[in-house]
Amino acid sequence: MFVIEEGKIPLPVVQHEEERKYSPDYVRISAASAMALRLKSGRFARDFAFGGINLLLNYEDGCYSDCGYCGLARTRPGHYEDRSFIRVDWPLYETELVIERIARYEPYMTRLCISMVTHGRAYKDTLDITQRITRRVKTPLSLLVAPPTLNRTKLQTFKDAGADMIGVGLDAVSERVFFDTRTNVPKGGLRWDNYWDIIYASRDIFGPWKVNVHAVVGLGETDAELIELFYHLKEHQIYTYLFSFNPEPDSRMANHPKAPITRWRRIQLVKHLIENYDLPRQAIGLDDEGNIARLKILGTDVEKILKTLDFGHPFETDGCPAANGEPGCTRPYGSYRPSEPYRDFPFTPTEEDLRQIRRELQLEDIIV
Repeated sequence: MFVIEEGKIPLPVVQHEEERKYSPDYVRISAASAMALRLKSGRFARDFAFGGINLLLNYEDGCYSDCGYCGLARTRPGHYEDRSFIRVDWPLYETELVIERIARYEPYMTRLCISMVTHGRAYKDTLDITQRITRRVKTPLSLLVAPPTLNRTKLQTFKDAGADMIGVGLDAVSERVFFDTRTNVPKGGLRWDNYWDIIYASRDIFGPWKVNVHAVVGLGETDAELIELFYHLKEHQIYTYLFSFNPEPDSRMANHPKAPITRWRRIQLVKHLIENYDLPRQAIGLDDEGNIARLKILGTDVEKILKTLDFGHPFETDGCPAANGEPGCTRPYGSYRPSEPYRDFPFTPTEEDLRQIRRELQLEDIIV
């Protein structure tokens, strides 16, 4: 994997002629991916291994969804190519150039991902790019899919073309929040049931632990709704990948506050304990508003918690694994700005990081 350093990433300069450069022949890639593929210069403040390459489809009319929190929302002001996505810049490159660089640096690649958007050409173009990639490289490939564009037959075609995992950006973890942020918006219309149909169909076709669901903390959900999702997906052998809401400028939720850091850390920890230590539902005490108030943990289980805190794994970035099972997609800056403290870590937290995490958790206030 590449070792790169964190710091200022130059903003892409989008030329006028790029307005006519669309998928499948052109794709946007995250700024960190562009750095890893030696297509853009940049530095990170800390050295860490990075080999997860993220591609994003590009169209003149962009994404047809209009989610209230998303940088790619249909009614967000400005030109589509100038918009950020999860507060990260996505410069535009020729698809064949990106794939050539992936093939050149394949020994350092850990995971590839194509992110779809809600668009009439998205399925066909994603299949096209998938086939181009899998003909050239063996690095495992994920698809972050747009459920309104898909059905079971198309999902099977993705698998036959060599896609390794399917991700679904559910984001809003309850039907109530989904309606408020993704349906009850000017150009809304996404369907909660459609998303779950694609999640379950993907699980049937790709198999256990080959599907992940993105959950955003801070859109207006309760801890109880998040916890129920964690248990439900674990029962179905589906991963939950956490993101911390970070408002996009000029989006409808630009002034919506982020989740407090203590709440975010406790959600990260409880999710880890559910997934890895079979934390029972009755061990989680909730207040009247449905938020975590107590963890009723036996003495030996407290030791498990402290041990997992020592390693810091609950607070690392959720992402699809590399071929060897190690973290493959670490998405630097998916939940925070470069100038802000890490909300999730694209590397193993240091001792200094762990001391800060413990202060943020305030575990002494909730462990019984």
